[in-house]
Amino acid sequence: MSRHRRHHRARSSGDLGFQIAPMIDVVFVILVFFMSLTSTVKIEAELNTKLPGTTVTSAAVEFPDEQTIGIEHNGQVLLNEDLFDNPGDPSLPRLTNALLRLKENADASKTLLLVTIASDPKAPYHRTIEVLNALAVAGVANVTFTVSDGF
Repeated sequence: MSRHRRHHRARSSGDLGFQIAPMIDVVFVILVFFMSLTSTVKIEAELNTKLPGTTVTSAAVEFPDEQTIGIEHNGQVLLNEDLFDNPGDPSLPRLTNALLRLKENADASKTLLLVTIASDPKAPYHRTIEVLNALAVAGVANVTFTVSDGF
């Protein structure tokens, strides 16, 4: 019986201590992971990629670039049905920047930029002048007018 107690006591009080072998295995796996990760990052950094941008074409393209600027009765300006600037802002900075980009892209692709101003009959006249000023700053010369009953 005393033998059975010793065997039972040895099992229950079996302190295995600090196990270093599994810890070395985990550290080795982490080390291998980070070494392989840094080698792929290095390869990606060496790739010579160019982001798309504006390119100049050699020949003129036959179809024009048509844009529509709408002026609502409250003075709100829309470019291709997207709202631009506040109705009370006479300088129209967002519209002017968008028109500058459109003109730059049209010039680079050698296309004709056509802009149609569709104004609500009750829109303030000064808003049309402000839109024309934004077109002049962007260098857009091909402008037509139309009056619409609403958007």
